Amino acid sequence: MLEDARARELLPFLSPGTRPDVRSQATDCVLGLTGSVEGRSFLAQNVTYLQALLTLTRECCGALVKDCLRAFVNLSADETVHRALVHEVDLLPPLLKNLCDPECDYSDQICSILSNLSRSADTCKEVLRAIQDQGMGLAKIVEVFCTEGYNKKVTLHYLGPLLSNLTQLPEARQFILDKDRCVVQRLLPYTQYEGSCVRRGGVVGTLRNCCFDYASHEWLLGPEVDILPFLLLPLAGPEELSEEEMEGLPEDLQYLPENKQREQDPDIRRMLLEAINLLVATKNGREVVREKNAYVILRELHRWEEEPQVGATCLKLIELLISDEPEAGMENLLEVQIPEDVEKKLRQQEEEEQRQLEEERQQKEEVQQKGEGQEGKTPAGLES
Repeated sequence: MLEDARARELLPFLSPGTRPDVRSQATDCVLGLTGSVEGRSFLAQNVTYLQALLTLTRECCGALVKDCLRAFVNLSADETVHRALVHEVDLLPPLLKNLCDPECDYSDQICSILSNLSRSADTCKEVLRAIQDQGMGLAKIVEVFCTEGYNKKVTLHYLGPLLSNLTQLPEARQFILDKDRCVVQRLLPYTQYEGSCVRRGGVVGTLRNCCFDYASHEWLLGPEVDILPFLLLPLAGPEELSEEEMEGLPEDLQYLPENKQREQDPDIRRMLLEAINLLVATKNGREVVREKNAYVILRELHRWEEEPQVGATCLKLIELLISDEPEAGMENLLEVQIPEDVEKKLRQQEEEEQRQLEEERQQKEEVQQKGEGQEGKTPAGLES
């Protein structure tokens, strides 16, 4: 941690006019500060350093700019620094201006910063407002995301988590679900995108968030979008099904190859299940999902699933599909008003289930670690 006197000496060296090697060392020093809680707190309280870094990103190039942006990535990962970055440094406008430049070398770092800043609800609103104020709007973000090779220098994968975070907000979901724009249809193929778990997970998170708008369920499940096969296909494996079970599935899920792999990331599997769970909250949704024979895919997934939390989510969905229809007044489970005492009891029950699942996971890890030790393997984090 820098003392105040040393900090004051460092600041002049963060100027574009400083000798490049000295300026680089000063930037490295600030970058090092962003690696600790104390360092990030210091910088949040002394925003002149952050303003100097932002100036360097505008007036310099190459490795120095990447170091400055890496510092902002680290800072943006800490929610306690968000207010300083957004309001005092005014970080968003220059980032967004460069994000949509197809020749920008630093767009991946910019995507990571925007994704971090949009995690919390408050700064998420600020990010969306800045996107709109810059005249680009969500339409441009989606265009950049869906255009292969838009910027050949970078991957832009973290635009996926950015879209997922933005759809926390009703106005962002409204844009994605606009029937005249066909945005959601452009995103659906990315549930099977093999090139990046980050991009794939971002799209699945976006679709999951959009499923909270139950007024759109009929449209999402209908022929114009037909979202269900895109949610089920990543959850399907190579298991053999009977002819009767096969014929009840959507065409895209019939006669899958023997080497068909399920989604490998447990968080993405969980989000896919949560999206389907939201869709079956309405009576019409339950009828469609049952009619499409989704149960057989979920049944095989539950038999295969080893992650306790994902397995529990899958089981709850299966139970809802095979149970009798709720009584009158319960057709839309998202609108049901739960008595406070019942809600408290359910919350306690869910917390207990989560505690038990976590204990089972830890026990499984301990068994695996003991097995690895017996085989003479090097413990994780150590070099042999």
